[in-house]
Amino acid sequence: MTTKVTTRGQVSIPAEIRKRFHIEPESKIEWSTDGNEIRIIPLPKDAVAAFRGRGRRKYSGEQFLKDRQQERKKENAEDR
Repeated sequence: MTTKVTTRGQVSIPAEIRKRFHIEPESKIEWSTDGNEIRIIPLPKDAVAAFRGRGRRKYSGEQFLKDRQQERKKENAEDR
Protein backbone atom coordinates (compact mmCIF):
# COMPACT_ATOMS: atom_id res chain seq x y z
CA MET A 1 0.00 0.00 0.00
CA THR A 2 1.16 3.49 -0.73
CA THR A 3 0.13 6.77 0.89
CA LYS A 4 1.35 10.34 0.54
CA VAL A 5 2.78 12.64 3.15
CA THR A 6 0.88 15.95 3.28
CA THR A 7 2.55 19.36 3.30
CA ARG A 8 1.98 19.34 7.07
CA GLY A 9 3.91 16.06 7.44
CA GLN A 10 0.80 13.95 8.06
CA VAL A 11 0.23 10.43 6.77
CA SER A 12 -3.10 8.62 6.43
CA ILE A 13 -3.23 5.03 7.64
CA PRO A 14 -5.18 2.88 5.15
CA ALA A 15 -8.53 1.62 6.47
CA GLU A 16 -7.51 -2.04 6.08
CA ILE A 17 -4.52 -1.52 8.37
CA ARG A 18 -6.52 0.55 10.89
CA LYS A 19 -9.10 -2.24 11.15
CA ARG A 20 -6.55 -5.03 11.37
CA PHE A 21 -4.63 -3.36 14.20
CA HIS A 22 -7.65 -1.75 15.89
CA ILE A 23 -6.33 1.78 15.37
CA GLU A 24 -9.05 4.29 16.20
CA PRO A 25 -9.10 8.09 16.60
CA GLU A 26 -6.90 9.13 19.54
CA SER A 27 -4.91 5.85 19.36
CA LYS A 28 -1.24 6.20 20.26
CA ILE A 29 1.39 4.97 17.83
CA GLU A 30 5.08 4.39 18.48
CA TRP A 31 7.45 5.41 15.67
CA SER A 32 10.96 3.98 15.51
CA THR A 33 13.69 3.45 12.96
CA ASP A 34 15.79 0.42 12.20
CA GLY A 35 18.46 1.18 9.63
CA ASN A 36 16.58 2.43 6.57
CA GLU A 37 13.19 1.21 7.82
CA ILE A 38 10.51 3.12 9.70
CA ARG A 39 8.46 1.05 12.12
CA ILE A 40 5.03 2.03 13.34
CA ILE A 41 3.69 0.13 16.35
CA PRO A 42 0.19 0.70 17.74
CA LEU A 43 0.33 1.05 21.53
CA PRO A 44 -2.24 -0.39 23.92
CA LYS A 45 -5.02 1.97 24.97
CA ASP A 46 -3.98 1.64 28.60
CA ALA A 47 -0.21 1.93 28.43
CA VAL A 48 0.00 2.05 32.23
CA ALA A 49 -1.63 -1.38 32.47
CA ALA A 50 0.76 -2.71 29.83
CA PHE A 51 3.73 -1.72 32.01
CA ARG A 52 2.18 -2.62 35.38
CA GLY A 53 4.39 -4.99 37.34
CA ARG A 54 7.30 -4.67 34.96
CA GLY A 55 9.25 -2.23 37.14
CA ARG A 56 10.44 -5.08 39.32
CA ARG A 57 12.85 -6.24 36.65
CA LYS A 58 14.74 -4.68 33.79
CA TYR A 59 12.45 -4.28 30.83
CA SER A 60 13.63 -2.19 27.91
CA GLY A 61 11.44 -0.26 25.54
CA GLU A 62 12.82 -2.43 22.76
CA GLN A 63 11.68 -5.58 24.57
CA PHE A 64 8.24 -4.02 25.13
CA LEU A 65 7.90 -3.36 21.39
CA LYS A 66 8.94 -6.93 20.56
CA ASP A 67 6.38 -8.26 23.03
CA ARG A 68 3.66 -6.06 21.53
CA GLN A 69 4.51 -7.30 18.04
CA GLN A 70 4.15 -10.89 19.23
CA GLU A 71 0.81 -10.07 20.86
CA ARG A 72 -0.40 -8.49 17.61
CA LYS A 73 0.64 -11.57 15.63
CA LYS A 74 -1.36 -13.77 18.01
CA GLU A 75 -4.39 -11.48 17.74
CA ASN A 76 -4.16 -11.49 13.95
CA ALA A 77 -3.89 -15.29 13.86
CA GLU A 78 -7.01 -15.53 16.03
CA ASP A 79 -8.89 -13.12 13.73
CA ARG A 80 -8.35 -15.43 10.75
